[in-house]
Amino acid sequence: MRAVTWQGKRDIRVEDVPDPRIIDPDDVIVEITSTGLCGSDLHLYEVLTAFMTPGDVVGHEPMGVVVETGPGVRELTVGDRVVVPFNISCGTCWMCEHSLHSQCETTQNRDRGTGASLFGYSSLYGQVPGGQAEYLRVPFGNRLPITVPHGPPDDRFLFLSDVLPTAWQALRYADPAPESTVLVLGAGPIGDMATRFALDEGHRVLTVDRVPDRLERVRLRGAETIDLDRGDVGEQVRELTDGRGADSVIEAVGMEAHGSPVVEGLTKVLSRLPGGVAGPLMQKAGVDRMAALNTAFDAVRRGGTISIAGVYGGALDPVPLMQLFDKQVQIRMGQANVRAWTKDLMPFLEQDGDPLGVETFATHHLPLDEAPEAYRSFQAKSNGMVKVVFNP
Repeated sequence: MRAVTWQGKRDIRVEDVPDPRIIDPDDVIVEITSTGLCGSDLHLYEVLTAFMTPGDVVGHEPMGVVVETGPGVRELTVGDRVVVPFNISCGTCWMCEHSLHSQCETTQNRDRGTGASLFGYSSLYGQVPGGQAEYLRVPFGNRLPITVPHGPPDDRFLFLSDVLPTAWQALRYADPAPESTVLVLGAGPIGDMATRFALDEGHRVLTVDRVPDRLERVRLRGAETIDLDRGDVGEQVRELTDGRGADSVIEAVGMEAHGSPVVEGLTKVLSRLPGGVAGPLMQKAGVDRMAALNTAFDAVRRGGTISIAGVYGGALDPVPLMQLFDKQVQIRMGQANVRAWTKDLMPFLEQDGDPLGVETFATHHLPLDEAPEAYRSFQAKSNGMVKVVFNP
C-alpha cells in the first residue's frame, strides 16, 4: 500500500509499505477514505525527530470502511464506516472506565513514562503505524472505532478522530461560566474549532493569531480577533475586559509557538544530535518555546482558568509559579480522551445545517502523494492552509 512515511527531519515521503494484517482477534483492517494532517504532526516533522525511525508511517486522524475483521470482533462487520480516534484505548481498563482514554492502562508506554499509545506518533507513544495510508490496522475493534452512517461526506464525521474532541475537551477544561469571556490562543484547527464551540455556547470569544487568513475565518464565525503582531496580547485583552482579563483561556498553540528564538535554537541543536543522545536529553532536559503559555498566564483574569490543549514536551520548562499563585489561577491540560466525548459530539454532527461548519472546515483536500509539499506549506502557514485532508 501507499503511505506517508517519516525519513528524517523535514523529510516526509510517500512510499510503498507492507499492507497491515490482523494480529489480535479483535483487530480490524480499515480502508482509509480520508485522513487529516494535524498540527501535532509538525512536532514529528522537526522537533521530536529523536523519537522517530526512518520509515515510520505517520498520521492519526483517519476514517474509512472496514474491509476485514478478526475472529473476536462482534460490534463491526465488513462494510461498516468508522472514524478512528487518535489515542489507542481498550475501553475496559480502569482509566478508560473513568473517561481517561488517553491514559489507557492497556496501551500505556511505561518504558517511556508516557500515556496511551497513539497512531503514527513516534516511539514515545508506541511507534504504532499511522493513518496517512491506504489501509490501517485498528486494535480493540469492539470498542475503539466510532461507527458513523453512510451517506454524508467524510468531512461530516472525520474530525471526531481528533479536532472535535480536542477542542471540546479544551472548552470543558476551561470551564467558562455562562456568558464568560473566553480567550483562545491560536486559530489553527484546534483553536478555530474551540472558538466555534465557545460561540455556540453564547460566550464572548477573543481569538489570537498572526495569520490573516486564520483570523478572518474565526471573525466570520463571530469571534473578536487579536493580531499577535499588533502589540502586547495581555494588554489588549485587559483593554477589552475592563482591565480584568479573560475569564477562561484556551491555549491551542503549544511548542510550535513563535517568539522564543533562544529556545528555538536550542531545540534545533538537540534535533540534530543522534537519536540515542537527543532522546534522553529531550525527555530529561528539554525546554519548549513558552511564548503562548506565558501569554495565557498574563491574559487570564485573577481567579480564572487556563486550559492547555497545545502540546508541550519539555521537562525543564520554566513556569512562573509566583504569578500563577498570586493570581489564583486554575490550570487543566492533557491529551484529549477521544472516546469519552463521542456521545457529546455526535448531536452536533447529526443536526441539519452543519452548525459547526465541519463540512467546510478543511481548507485543502489533497491526494496522498502531495503529502510532502502539504507538510511544508502547513508548517509555513502558507497558501491559506489551515486544515488539510488527504484522500488516499
